[in-house]
Amino acid sequence: MLPLLRVKDRLFYGWVVVIAFLITCATLTGITFSFGVFFKSIESEFNLTRTVTSSVLSANMILAAVFAVLGGYVLDRYGPRIVVLLMGVFTGLSLLLTSQTSSPWQLFLGYSLLLAIGTGAAYTVAVSTTSRWFDKKRGFALGITGSGAGVGTLFIAPFATYLISSVGWRMAYIIMGLIAWLIVIPLSRLLKKTPSEIEALPDGAKSPPGGLGIEEKRGEGSTQLPGFSLIQASRTSSFWLFGSIWLLYSFSYLLVLTHVVPHAMDNGIPALEAATVLSLMAGSNIAGKLLIGRISDSTGRKVMAIICALLLAGAMIWLNCSHDLWMFYLFGIVCGFSFGGLDPSLTALIGDTFGLRSIGMIIGTLNIGWGVGAAVGPAVGGLIFDVSKSYFVAFLTGALAMLALALLVALIRREETTMA
Repeated sequence: MLPLLRVKDRLFYGWVVVIAFLITCATLTGITFSFGVFFKSIESEFNLTRTVTSSVLSANMILAAVFAVLGGYVLDRYGPRIVVLLMGVFTGLSLLLTSQTSSPWQLFLGYSLLLAIGTGAAYTVAVSTTSRWFDKKRGFALGITGSGAGVGTLFIAPFATYLISSVGWRMAYIIMGLIAWLIVIPLSRLLKKTPSEIEALPDGAKSPPGGLGIEEKRGEGSTQLPGFSLIQASRTSSFWLFGSIWLLYSFSYLLVLTHVVPHAMDNGIPALEAATVLSLMAGSNIAGKLLIGRISDSTGRKVMAIICALLLAGAMIWLNCSHDLWMFYLFGIVCGFSFGGLDPSLTALIGDTFGLRSIGMIIGTLNIGWGVGAAVGPAVGGLIFDVSKSYFVAFLTGALAMLALALLVALIRREETTMA
């Protein structure tokens, strides 16, 4: 018993929060991005066109952006426990109801709407809470939290494929709904809003007598700034720069995720081998989040974000020149790693710029830009291909978007305000 108590004393509870969010995000994000595995089953079951089937996920992503803002508001007021608990409940309920659907409109209600309630705020809640628990190690902590998306993509989609082949798509959704309840709901009980709840400061420092809160302590060399409200943040140029950055980021990311496999197949790569490019992207994405997140803590968030954006621009130009499988594999590694590294660098930079007072609402609102880019990127890529019968202009547009993103990051400056 004594050794366990010593370990508990040495372990900063912030790392418990990080691991809880890692598993939660892996579950929720993996469920969302496994829709492609269910695509043909749903299309065949309801005799839908591909446009209508795709719109089920598109509607989900648009609604998710709305619930990201709402989730950020509830997080700032009541903390992550209640938010994640409700997310787990609605995710499981969504999948159970989707398994029982008998008409397309029920898909939009059971999947698009209810799953958006369950998963839409996952990123916002995870990175906002993690940002409150860490200061000097914020980039690394956010890298671990953010890698949940890659972990979920790697494991849940293959698991869903196995379930569909074994028990059918309806039973697969029932099983995944039950798993969501069993994982997310218990983990929600481990979450705490700030280190002040355990009389500590970010990174595990102990509060002095009288217990200064997370927003009150400003140690020498701290990167935290006085906290902005959402209204105060929205009056700064940096807020709108961040909104544009998220839009450009998701535009390029979803453009690539949607069209890289068809592009590889157009160049004569077999379907199975072309699909492994996505697996490489997912694996290297995790590595990028962890490594670049850690490096950004010492070298600076802006520097690493700009480097990652420039690497992505080069990777998309390389993609336009790719014809052989090894060229696509190299693209997948560099692209996944760079997209992964961009995420914790930018998210940590938001906390550095605006402080942590209303970080949930700020990130949730900025997520609207992400939702717009995520909806537009795949559509633009498909439109360009339909018109030109080539992805050349589409991927070149993605490269230019990354160059623009690098410029916008360079223009971000630290904002200062007084507490209102």
